[in-house]
Amino acid sequence: MSYAIVYSSRTGNTELLARAIQSALPAEDCLYFGGPDAAALVADRLYVGFWTDKGSCDEALAAFLATVEHKEVFLFGTAGFGSQPAYFQAVLKRVQANLGQGCTLVGSYMCQGKMPQAVRRRYEAMLAAPDHAPNLEAMIENFDHALSHPDTADLDGLKKAVLAAGGNERQH
Repeated sequence: MSYAIVYSSRTGNTELLARAIQSALPAEDCLYFGGPDAAALVADRLYVGFWTDKGSCDEALAAFLATVEHKEVFLFGTAGFGSQPAYFQAVLKRVQANLGQGCTLVGSYMCQGKMPQAVRRRYEAMLAAPDHAPNLEAMIENFDHALSHPDTADLDGLKKAVLAAGGNERQH
């Protein structure tokens, strides 16, 4: 089965996931690897990756997903804020809603991803304000926890999810 890996990666986290998928599947079946592009639409199955932007995918990837019709799709993504399965499922559902007609979701995977240091500096500046948000300390703690992600366990989990979805396992 032919496949394409399409991803949007602002910080490099989602690109790491895309490369993990690429390493798990046979190279000869890959027709496209890269950013959102109509060239990917010739493949039987699309592995589509995103970074979380305001609880969904970014606008460019959403526009691409709207052009995907009658394809098998596996969604994967990263989120800097939040590491809870319920949050990931809500994000995946919002991203899936962007798909064109007749698509079959064959699998999905999300994990936490590190954020730029500028985010932590912004949180710290906000913390200095006397009327700062009550959950700001938790946001800083989440930032620090995310620094190691995606890690080896995240990448292994993604590969397992891809293979469980019927991806053609690379022959060794």
